[in-house]
Amino acid sequence: MISTSTLIAMPVAAQTTPDAPEAADAAPEQNGGDIIVTGTRALGTQAAESATPIQLLSETALEKVGQPNLNQALTQMVPSFTAQTQGTDMASFSLSARLRGLNPNHTLLMVNGKRRHGNSILQVINGAFGGSAAASIDLIPPDAVQRIEILQEGAAAQYGTDAIAGVINIILKNKSTGGSAKASVGQYYDGEGRTYSASGNLGFGLGDDGYLNLTLFHRRNGYTTLGDGQTSVRNLNGSTVTLTGANVLFQPIYNSLNARNGTADLNGGQPKSQLNIAFYNMGYDFGGVEAYSFGDYSYRAGKALQGYRPPNRVCVAGSSAVPTDPATCFGPTQGVGMVPLIEVKQDEYSLTGGLKGELSGWNWDLSTTYASDTALVYTTQSANASLWSDTSKAAALTPSTADAGFTPQDFYDGGFKFTQFIAQMDVNKEFDLGFADPTTFAFGGEYRKETYAIYAGDIGSRYIEGGQSFPGYALSDAGKSKRHSVAVYANVIVKPVSEWTVDVAGRFEDFSDFGSTTIGKLTTRYDFSPAFALRATASTGFRAPTMAESNYSATNVGPTSASIQLAPNSAGARAAGFGSLKPEKSVNLSTGVVLRPIPRLLVTLDGYYIKIKNRIVSSGTITGQRNGVAVTTPLVNGQRPVDLVTAAIAASGKQIDPTVAASGTLSIQTFTNGIDTETKGLEFSSRYPVDLSFGKLDLSLGINYNDTKVKKNRLATLFNAQARAVIETASPKFKSVFSALLTSGPFSANARATYYSKATVLVSPAITVANPPITGNFFEGVVKGTPIFDLELGYDITQFLNLSVGANNLFDKVPQIPSVIPASALGAAALPTNGTSPYINGTTTINAPFNHGPYGTNGGYYYARLSFKF
Repeated sequence: MISTSTLIAMPVAAQTTPDAPEAADAAPEQNGGDIIVTGTRALGTQAAESATPIQLLSETALEKVGQPNLNQALTQMVPSFTAQTQGTDMASFSLSARLRGLNPNHTLLMVNGKRRHGNSILQVINGAFGGSAAASIDLIPPDAVQRIEILQEGAAAQYGTDAIAGVINIILKNKSTGGSAKASVGQYYDGEGRTYSASGNLGFGLGDDGYLNLTLFHRRNGYTTLGDGQTSVRNLNGSTVTLTGANVLFQPIYNSLNARNGTADLNGGQPKSQLNIAFYNMGYDFGGVEAYSFGDYSYRAGKALQGYRPPNRVCVAGSSAVPTDPATCFGPTQGVGMVPLIEVKQDEYSLTGGLKGELSGWNWDLSTTYASDTALVYTTQSANASLWSDTSKAAALTPSTADAGFTPQDFYDGGFKFTQFIAQMDVNKEFDLGFADPTTFAFGGEYRKETYAIYAGDIGSRYIEGGQSFPGYALSDAGKSKRHSVAVYANVIVKPVSEWTVDVAGRFEDFSDFGSTTIGKLTTRYDFSPAFALRATASTGFRAPTMAESNYSATNVGPTSASIQLAPNSAGARAAGFGSLKPEKSVNLSTGVVLRPIPRLLVTLDGYYIKIKNRIVSSGTITGQRNGVAVTTPLVNGQRPVDLVTAAIAASGKQIDPTVAASGTLSIQTFTNGIDTETKGLEFSSRYPVDLSFGKLDLSLGINYNDTKVKKNRLATLFNAQARAVIETASPKFKSVFSALLTSGPFSANARATYYSKATVLVSPAITVANPPITGNFFEGVVKGTPIFDLELGYDITQFLNLSVGANNLFDKVPQIPSVIPASALGAAALPTNGTSPYINGTTTINAPFNHGPYGTNGGYYYARLSFKF
């Protein structure tokens, strides 16, 4: 199956010999002749002959993407692929992606056919990407990639847990000569988020029979902002009790904070960050045995703007809620308040080494991989309100003694570390059993050991509520967990007649913390003629919870709220009536056709069905206290919410900001096996290259329709209509990608049109009014169906030098700003909400577009790129 947007499909042989790419490029095919190594263990299988849906993205196709990261490339070229456009808190630095509308944890990422390690940063905030700890595609530089093979099929029986939605296999460059260098600059239409990148790729020969391919990559980008700044909502009398319609006041926030943070507005969309990566791929043929190795090191440092804190958040003991004397407040907050930063420093590396060869017709491959990902978290330009208040000398201070209190401005909040060790063996051989083609028999095994650690923050970050916006990880959060698994598999591929392929695979896997499972897969394809083939697959799958899902614990705070994230295997989760996570189990069914109605035109259409049992989701927010008032209904796990939350917080050993504990909102959440889901979809792909008198035109069209439904809900009222919408409607059901690449001499023009259908979430203002109460009322937040256009123009200045200019989201499409919720629906002032920043007794973003749309809130991006090849 040729990629829906493979602009120029440069066929590349699957072997890792240094000369393979050059040989393949000499005679490019236009009909799916690329040799694939994903989805089958039969040697020499071409993409168009695959019994399962395979999409290919070539090196040339990846070069035609403006923003220098693979997430963007796959989003723009693969209809079933959806990348996260922005995150919250630490999630801003670990943006995930997914296939076929499932969770990122359901897709297995491989590099050179070997499992890639997961991310140490967990996506905690509930949403379409909630719970993700998947491998970060963004940490693989585009210039290191020779091609990408995407298997859109359940493949857990072949490759192991995680591969419920499919497999993304990234094949690294292995050229032994030549190289390339690129430099690009771009920014969004409003002038924000300026991005610079530079990269280089070099091939070296190692003696007569070896190669070393090295890639260096650097990218840095600035902040983008969301909406037109922030506004504060408070009671006219200055109190922080429940708002009532008669007392609500909208108070603007002063822009004097902007200069300190270097931004045009107060709150951020995209964080400011720098990313540096070094990647290598090497091999040496000793004559019958090849030694190979590949790996990387990356370092990311970023800063994300947090919500505004008004001046009275950090005041001395006894000062009023709205102090008349700013000197009674902490220095940086005097008169204007503060916008803290969350800073993340991420160190990641991986190393794979192995030997492979052939012995008496048996092809064998032995390898080991070790990988580590560490993220350290800091809160800066902040303050600890309780520490300041508790160290003040007097209840009310004069300006001359206003420094009597003490609080750091910068805090080390702790961190995470994930490690993975894998030892793997793969063996296969072809046997002549009298069938039309030789029968392939493959078997192998894998040992995997994983560890996950949480580090506690410094003392200041752990004192009561910690630094404003993000507290440190408590001693009760800190700890290290580990597990190991052992797996064996077998695979038989038979062709009884030349037109018919049957592929059977089975896998047994045993986890130290979850027990064992046996899963299988049956795939078949029949070619009725060179122009028409049918294919089908049935498989079962298994996904063990990630280490982060099972063990992550934290406290999330806002100006007037605190939410405790409980590890599922913790005492706090048990006190709330939850327990340790169980594995997910799946069933995948698919059938499709492959058509070649005319020369050069290849069309595929596949339908699929995916059922997941015991799917892991967030429990949702269980609120025990709202604006100081106890919540008593409805019962949760047989307990009143206030009793359940109080017991869970006590068992967890967490300390809460006294102000929030007395008059704010308290809640908990955890991950649990809460639902069963069914996903049905269609995948269409076609490509047609045309020779013109003045050049070549490559046309492609890809379409994905994907519909997920919740079939069983084990969480009762916890998994409400709002949570259901996250699973069922928060992502577009329909996405199409049409691409046209025109090349004429030194000139090229690449145009792409992507259409997304609507995406809907349910939002609720986080506010309680006295008459009538509105808690639990939801309002639809709709990002309308929208076409997004991309355009790139390129010119070869010389044989080696190319200049390209272009724009992604050419017409600057941004999701609409939410409509104002009518006052009659609230019994109070009319309040808008964009889904994650609703009005509360604190602050919120104003004029902010919905942020759950598939193309983000930053709008159009234009760029220039200079490329040099030698």
